Amino acid sequence: MLQSQFTTILAAFIYSLIFLKFTIASYTLSANQTIRDGQTLVSEGQIFELGFFSPGRSKDRFLGIWYKTTPEIVVWVANRNQPITDSQGILTISRNGTLVLSRGERIIWSSNLSTVASSPVMRLLQTGNLVCVDKTNGTSDNYIWQSFDYPCDTRLPGMQIVDNHGEGQDNYLQSWRSSDDPSLGDFTYRIEYRGGVVQMVIYNASIKKCRSGPWTGHYFSNLPFTPTIPFKPNLVINKDMISLSDAFNSSVITRLTLDKSGSLHRYTMDESKNEWNLVHSVPRDSCDNYAQCGPNGICRISKVPICECLKGFAPRSQQDWDLQDWSGGCVRTRPLNCQNGDGFVKVGANFPDMLQFQLNTSMSLNECQSQCSKSCSCTAYATPLVSDGVSGCLMWFGDLIDIREPPGADSNINIYIHLPVSELESINDLDKKKKRPTKLIFILTAVGVLISGLILGGILLKIRLTRQGEERKTEDLELPSFDLATVAACCHR
Repeated sequence: MLQSQFTTILAAFIYSLIFLKFTIASYTLSANQTIRDGQTLVSEGQIFELGFFSPGRSKDRFLGIWYKTTPEIVVWVANRNQPITDSQGILTISRNGTLVLSRGERIIWSSNLSTVASSPVMRLLQTGNLVCVDKTNGTSDNYIWQSFDYPCDTRLPGMQIVDNHGEGQDNYLQSWRSSDDPSLGDFTYRIEYRGGVVQMVIYNASIKKCRSGPWTGHYFSNLPFTPTIPFKPNLVINKDMISLSDAFNSSVITRLTLDKSGSLHRYTMDESKNEWNLVHSVPRDSCDNYAQCGPNGICRISKVPICECLKGFAPRSQQDWDLQDWSGGCVRTRPLNCQNGDGFVKVGANFPDMLQFQLNTSMSLNECQSQCSKSCSCTAYATPLVSDGVSGCLMWFGDLIDIREPPGADSNINIYIHLPVSELESINDLDKKKKRPTKLIFILTAVGVLISGLILGGILLKIRLTRQGEERKTEDLELPSFDLATVAACCHR
């Protein structure tokens, strides 16, 4: 009996040790350990899972990371362009810390190490970041390799989008080829730093599809909403690189995904329903399409047609414009004549693309205007907010490309278009003519209301007097009334 009880207790103890080891090992992999097709690692917090999968209707196998409760949402793929055609794939961590994905003797994919580890461990973090650390360093955040340095089509909180100023590796999102194929698609989402100005751009190969406005110090202008936690971006600029990331917040599960058609979507997870909710998408409408109205045109989504020329400009081809082909854009109606003096007209619009421009952070608005007015090649100027408390002078040269009426969050953004004085006078005369009919209409309306009020008042007065006269006549015609006792007394007399 005692022997039986001892055996039961020993078995339970051994089982508990095995279970404990499995729990610890569920998000770590040590040197020479492997993950085979059918096995997975689960992150701390049970949010992410690493293993082999087949996307959509494909039978090819890929090593990737997905959400454990929604496995159809894959956030990272190791062998995007090297599928495995069967279920014989194996992931191994070598003694120096290199991650190796192989099938038999063939290496399908391997990680690039920044340094060699003497005691490497691979971990799947609760952020969705697959990292390799060296235990001998004594720090868990000293990564010798991490999947966040090699984004696919999804940006997770804590992951950086990087522009290395032309040197080193840039980090950016790149779409899948299709829902069944995670290989590199046509669309990329990048951060661009040019001449002191930062903006985000979606490319279709080398052609711009959509872009944000410049960084304002807190967010990128021309966004469909004002960023708040946990969507508030963190921008870091130094001499070697510029990076953008979202702060990790364990209370909110969110992702930013570039889909196969080149649209960017922000999602949050409703954990109570295990459903993804769409927060916003870019492009949000036709005016977000790059250069929708051509050079020197402005897009106003609230108007029909949505495109019109900037003040002082006219369609390059009126025939094309009438057919709603705005690609040719607009040209000046009158040339600049800087020697005789020019002026500027203020337009509420997002900043044009940074193609030919100059940024001077030490100039005031008046100095900016003076500098631009001296150059016939200066097309427009504005005051940007480069960072907290730092503004300056931003001048554009040549055609103004990709202008739209700003959304609510950026309704106070203005640019100043360089025009000849004669054109400004024409605009002022036109504005006066527009104001005159408005004033006339207002006066006539007021007079009409006054006359109508007088007529209505007269009619009401006449009706009232008539009713009073009728009431008086009725009173005069009324006969005196006597009670029965009075009538009887009269009769007895």
